[in-house]
Amino acid sequence: MAKGSIPDQSPIYMDNAATTRCDPRVVEAMLPYFTEMYGNASSRNHSFGWQAEDGVDTAREQAASLIGANPKEIIWTSGATESNNLAIKGAARMYARGPEGTTGRGHIVTAVHEHKAVLDPCKRLQREGFDVTYLEPGADGLITAEMVSGALRDDTILVSIMWANNEIGTINEVPEIGKLCHDREIVFHTDATQWVGKMPTDVERDHIDLMSWSGHKMYGPKGVGALYVRRRRPRIRLEALVDGGGHERGMRSGTLNVTGIVGFGKACELCQAEMDAEGERLLKLRRKLEQTLMGRMDVVAINGHEEKRLPHLTNISFGFVEGESLMMGIKNIACSSGSACTSASLEPSYVLKSLGVGDDLAHSSLRLSLGRWSTEAEVDEAIESIAKAVEHLRTMSPLYDLHNEGIDISTIEWQAH
Repeated sequence: MAKGSIPDQSPIYMDNAATTRCDPRVVEAMLPYFTEMYGNASSRNHSFGWQAEDGVDTAREQAASLIGANPKEIIWTSGATESNNLAIKGAARMYARGPEGTTGRGHIVTAVHEHKAVLDPCKRLQREGFDVTYLEPGADGLITAEMVSGALRDDTILVSIMWANNEIGTINEVPEIGKLCHDREIVFHTDATQWVGKMPTDVERDHIDLMSWSGHKMYGPKGVGALYVRRRRPRIRLEALVDGGGHERGMRSGTLNVTGIVGFGKACELCQAEMDAEGERLLKLRRKLEQTLMGRMDVVAINGHEEKRLPHLTNISFGFVEGESLMMGIKNIACSSGSACTSASLEPSYVLKSLGVGDDLAHSSLRLSLGRWSTEAEVDEAIESIAKAVEHLRTMSPLYDLHNEGIDISTIEWQAH
């Protein structure tokens, strides 16, 4: 089979945390903007431009409605990675205490298990003279308001804590953290890429100043995202990363991706209408997946908080199993392994390691994320496939034999030769 070709029988898709299928209703909404209403939204001298601008305005309203915002507070980007960069770098540089290139420019608080699209901008800001505190979660993977409170300083200018973790699905105390920051007049940003569209969101109620999310995580197109930027109480100002035309209230210049934005808006509308029923259905499927696997085998662990997790995402470790062999044994399931973020990496996930999960268990972990088209039949097939692969691999593990004999593997002193 040629590299990149699709096999005759596609695997069961359980990698919705990586990307979702674009909903056909979203595609239908986008199509006219490719071939009929193809104007530039900045062209205000003719009907083609007006049609494009109308499509963008409608999408702004749809996105704002989903999160309880004003349409003027929605800034279009290429995705959550750009939104995170604009929010974090833009806010830090705008509210910096000292001149560029000096130390003591301001203090930022984030967490060690954030997405790289938050961690890497923070590392860059450190090189520019900002001080960054990286909070460490407990074994449950949560970041609480108490943890953030203990890290705040007189010179803290920005806090960035994700709403729900992309690998383990745990839900942080974002509303409480937001209130804490508002009380201290500190800018608060959340990467809500895994949250928005799946769970109820109200930026006013939840005390959020800046919020990033992406179209392709909620059944919209890839290559389009949004950043919520608070306009009142307080008005948040950002330094632009991209100059050249003053688009998006001067925060993000560039010709708008009208087709993608229209799709983004439609995806927001659908999520808002179907979120409750969809979440309830996916939670039942996720619980069946977890409970059946844990009931069928021993030495199986759910990573992250038992209850404070997204309804559609689970991360499960299987003891006494080699990670690469496990992935080879479940080729009929499209999912993510415990080798982190980049699939080419053989390093264990930094997110799992931050929870205290050992390298062996981290490597033998699966992130299984359900979506709009997941079925109970697929969950049943996945359970059977995973269980058979784990059981088969354990028959070849001498360590598992020792475990079954009641020997605590951690107490064994191995002799080097």
